[in-house]
Amino acid sequence: MASSFVLQAPWAITTNLSCFPSFTKPSHVFPHKKPNNKFKVSCNQNNEANNSQEKVERRNLLLGLGGIYGAAHLLPYDALASPIPSPTITQCSTAFIDDGVPKIPVCYTCCPPIPDKKDVPCYDLPLVSGFRVRPAAQTVDDEYIAKYNEAYSRMKALPTDDPRSFMQQANIHCAYCNGAYKVGGKELQVHFSWLFFPFHRWYLYFHERILASLIGDPTFALPYWNWDHPKGMHLPDMFDVEGTSIYNERRNQKHRNGFIMDLGYAGEDVVANDLQKMVNNLAIMYRQMITNAPCPLLFFGKPYRLGSKPSPGMGTIENVPHNSIHRWVGDPRQPNQEDMGNFYSSGKDPAFFSLHANVDRMWTIWKTLGGKRKDISDPDYLDTEFFFYDEKAKPFRVRVQDCLDEKKLGYTFQPMDTPWKNFKPLLRKNTKNVKIDPNSVPPASQVFPIKKLDKIVTFSVARPKKLRTKKEKEDEEELLTFKNVELDVRKFVRFDVFLNEDNDVIANEVDRTEFVGSFANLPHIHDDPKKEKFPEFSLAINELLEDLKLEGDDLVVVTLVPKIGGDNVSIEAVEIQLVPC
Repeated sequence: MASSFVLQAPWAITTNLSCFPSFTKPSHVFPHKKPNNKFKVSCNQNNEANNSQEKVERRNLLLGLGGIYGAAHLLPYDALASPIPSPTITQCSTAFIDDGVPKIPVCYTCCPPIPDKKDVPCYDLPLVSGFRVRPAAQTVDDEYIAKYNEAYSRMKALPTDDPRSFMQQANIHCAYCNGAYKVGGKELQVHFSWLFFPFHRWYLYFHERILASLIGDPTFALPYWNWDHPKGMHLPDMFDVEGTSIYNERRNQKHRNGFIMDLGYAGEDVVANDLQKMVNNLAIMYRQMITNAPCPLLFFGKPYRLGSKPSPGMGTIENVPHNSIHRWVGDPRQPNQEDMGNFYSSGKDPAFFSLHANVDRMWTIWKTLGGKRKDISDPDYLDTEFFFYDEKAKPFRVRVQDCLDEKKLGYTFQPMDTPWKNFKPLLRKNTKNVKIDPNSVPPASQVFPIKKLDKIVTFSVARPKKLRTKKEKEDEEELLTFKNVELDVRKFVRFDVFLNEDNDVIANEVDRTEFVGSFANLPHIHDDPKKEKFPEFSLAINELLEDLKLEGDDLVVVTLVPKIGGDNVSIEAVEIQLVPC
């Protein structure tokens, strides 16, 4: 192992060439605790990541010699491309949730306690002797509910400076998601990229183990909110009992007592009966798990590497239904839709962890659907790290590569039916079923850029090739791509996309072939407190072109339907691309 070297700069920089750089700020940032002068990692890279490791070592050496702000902008892209290291706790700073004003003093409320240990090791997975089984929330009995409430009661009773306490557990999401951490001179964001699934898997893993430890039951497992099944399409009853430790007052009061949810919720309840809402939900699940997610980067999100700008683009499930469910639960009476309606406060609601347990289950299920649906093998993804405390309040760094298989983490899910697998949207028999003439609407080049998506917009887009063979479709996915989608990230945003429709589209019924998918943003704040630009938002359309019998067309008609926040959205261009899966 290469030796470490220390450079005394404005604050100490300790670099271990087998791992990643760490940084410590002066002690006045955390007056209650002196920083460690050698706060470093002891993770070893595997052999498969040698190429990535060489890039990390080269970058670390350059950054160590020149200072992170002096050298980073001089490095070529290939030198910058590397896994994102775990954030250094002593660099935690102030998060922003409104107009750039520091509403949350993160250094005291969102950052975790500073470890006593100078060396923070990589986490070694415990031997698995039996699986913890995460139950579907609608199936649990009174004994489980009592145990679940007791676990949270004990967690909430811990001192607030204990990293296992409920406040500290909730703050993890705030610190990682609202701009509190910087890595490589840029803000760290675990949403809107391929980090979304692995970060939340590790987050729930340690949260679950802490709860189990507090009640002395190693078999205890978090329930998953089974929102992809009709029987689970409402807030689980156990979360709706006032006076219990898993109840939260700061939720949308209209969405209680078995109210059927909308997985594409956009701030107003859809005007439809319960059956139509369930049908819509199943159609959304089919689109997000199957139609729009044939390739790993479409499902997980776009690559996010050290030195690159955060939020390159989110995957299907993070987009919808994840963002929509957060909004559906959040309390509209609160200034920022707290708790679940904003990143910084989401972890304050115990239902958050149940929501994400099912998100985690989607990862497991997606890999069973066939085709090219498999985990990402990019070393920069596999070697990315996060920081957590375990059930013994010991600090560890964890890697993405160690969480790909939930069974190796010691848990599995109670089997439940997935009716959405067989819920492919069909052409409606009672509609006109007529192909829209692409020449009757303006081309995308005449419509975009648009500064505000404040009304329904219909246009045509040229395809790069028509009548593609089966082999060509297997090799490349045809993507409808929106370029440079910029929005006010403080606002919830959603717009829907349809093919072969016009301005008379029936937007509240998405259980039909013409519905392609949706874009949704959950309020948060980033480097720029008001605006964020997503370089690309893509929807897969191979299947839809076949179902709509449009494979032989040079042009396709696209309709955008703003549901909420459209006046805060601008789009530079729309095009169709052929992209290797």
